[in-house]
Amino acid sequence: MIADEMLAAARSPAFPPLVIGPLLVDPPLLAAPMAGFSNYAYRQVLRGFGGVGLPCTEMLSARGVLGRHARGQVPPQRLWGVREEPRPLAVQIWDNDPETLAEVGRRLAHEFQASVVDINFGCPVRDISEKARSGSYLLRWPDRIGRIVAAAAAACRPVPVTAKIRLGATRDTINAIDVAQAVEGAGGAAVTVHGRTASEFFRGKADWDEIARIRPHLARIPLVGNGDLTSAQSVVEAMRRYGVAGVMIGRAALGRPWLFRQAQAALAGQPIPPDPTPAQQQALLLEHHRLVVERFGPQRGTILMRKFACRYAQGRPAARAFRAAVAHAADAQQFAAALEQFFPH
Repeated sequence: MIADEMLAAARSPAFPPLVIGPLLVDPPLLAAPMAGFSNYAYRQVLRGFGGVGLPCTEMLSARGVLGRHARGQVPPQRLWGVREEPRPLAVQIWDNDPETLAEVGRRLAHEFQASVVDINFGCPVRDISEKARSGSYLLRWPDRIGRIVAAAAAACRPVPVTAKIRLGATRDTINAIDVAQAVEGAGGAAVTVHGRTASEFFRGKADWDEIARIRPHLARIPLVGNGDLTSAQSVVEAMRRYGVAGVMIGRAALGRPWLFRQAQAALAGQPIPPDPTPAQQQALLLEHHRLVVERFGPQRGTILMRKFACRYAQGRPAARAFRAAVAHAADAQQFAAALEQFFPH
């Protein structure tokens, strides 16, 4: 379908706000929790452009949160800004123990005033899935996932508890329907499905046909789709073709945080705003850098910003040279100089 036809289809009432328990997510566009990226500064960049219906933190180790609390330590860095920033905001946690997740979920819901507590059942990283037997490791046991969601939902009420999953552990053991039904039956308020199995990590293409197969098996809660959404048109196509109630955008927005604003316009049948000019992108990176440096200091903040800056360079001329320059930037002046060279006025 060409872009004009997609936009015409989006003018229909087929794209209402996403309803997650008592929360209305409008537009139905969610920002994925991405370890090492979805911190307070990045979330503020997304909010500045608009179009994000529900931002999310990086995923938190529930056991780690409890351990810091027991030792009288301050909350982990991944809760930076959570108390103060605008709402709505989802906070994602992981573990395999129902009581641990329930206790941390309760704290996030009632002390930090999170809008949504999301539980990760999809992370395929070995340290989490195999060593800690959490994340995607739990996909093998839908009933165990159900017990976890039930405990967390009871502890967090009335704040909704949601789950993020994958299609299954492997292509031979796809069981997303069973897992999604377990989440719904346990009192979960929504389920987000990434269209790959755990064993696939991020290889190949997300299987949206498998995501769509889940929808008829859910009686009450909305289905959110995730995977390979790289343009406003792909968001409209996913919503129109696969019957999801919302979509989650992840990696594509790291170098293009304005993607949410473009997708929002496309869903409303409006003209898609253009990408920012190179000068505007340079100013955006400098502002992002300022926010990070305020928290972590000039040296560490600049080091943390290297990966964000490199994302903006993908697909552009001289991207390799820019990445090399940014990789050696050790302070704000060197970072700004690299940007000035790559984004000439």
